Amino acid sequence: MIRTVDTTQELAAFLRTRRERLDPDDFGLPARRRSRRTPGLRREEVAELAGVSTDYVVRLEQGRGLRPSADVVEALSRALRLAPDERAYLFDLARHRPRNADKPATTVAPPLARLVADLSPLPAMLLNHRYDILAWNDEIARLLLDFDTLPPSQRNSMWLCLMHPETREFYVDRERVVREGIAHLRAAWAAHPEDQALTDLIAEFTAGDEEFARLWAEGDVRVNGRGRKVMRHPEVGVVAVDFETLMPLQDPNLRLVIYRAADEESQAALDRLCPPS
Repeated sequence: MIRTVDTTQELAAFLRTRRERLDPDDFGLPARRRSRRTPGLRREEVAELAGVSTDYVVRLEQGRGLRPSADVVEALSRALRLAPDERAYLFDLARHRPRNADKPATTVAPPLARLVADLSPLPAMLLNHRYDILAWNDEIARLLLDFDTLPPSQRNSMWLCLMHPETREFYVDRERVVREGIAHLRAAWAAHPEDQALTDLIAEFTAGDEEFARLWAEGDVRVNGRGRKVMRHPEVGVVAVDFETLMPLQDPNLRLVIYRAADEESQAALDRLCPPS
């Protein structure tokens, strides 16, 4: 029978099995150190790669009640060359929230891009954590803006809301939309401290938009994945949409945003924009 996990013992076993599966030849170890009777790396070699003492690795593998710090977990993950899922598992066992090791997404896997297109007639788009618009379908382009007409540097929903002349007054409740976007950006900023592009984007907004600078200074933090937006469309008038934000399991740094009409009048307006085939 599988019992509730003993994190100390599972962490010990996980470290041992991951150490033993490694090929010493992949690490360029000196020939004099390669003679060994057991598979994988030795504990002292893992300790050296991770920058910790051999005794510490021994005690971890013996399940002697240690709880490694987040820095040590990160170092062990690198030393053991853990895959992203394995790394997250090790952080869970050590009861730490894993730091984001992946580079910010700037491209979309073809199956995910096809999914965005296949969601028609629902307007949908795919964003990364900094609000860059990476994929979209025709319906959302007709509702918001033809993103193909923009240079990639401007395909950012926050940039469009703040800087683009056609979209600055697009939202009926503009301040709420901007406030919620800023609260998300602040959360993303803390979760991705290595993302210089995000830091530069925030600096650009702070210097170039008084409203952004005022709201950013309030320090709100929130990730809002569901809600309603009311828009003034130049062709069909006021459109209210409910949005839902989903995270692809394989690409957790991406956000799939799907719009649905909030009422019959808004559905009729969307049908006029994108007549059903």
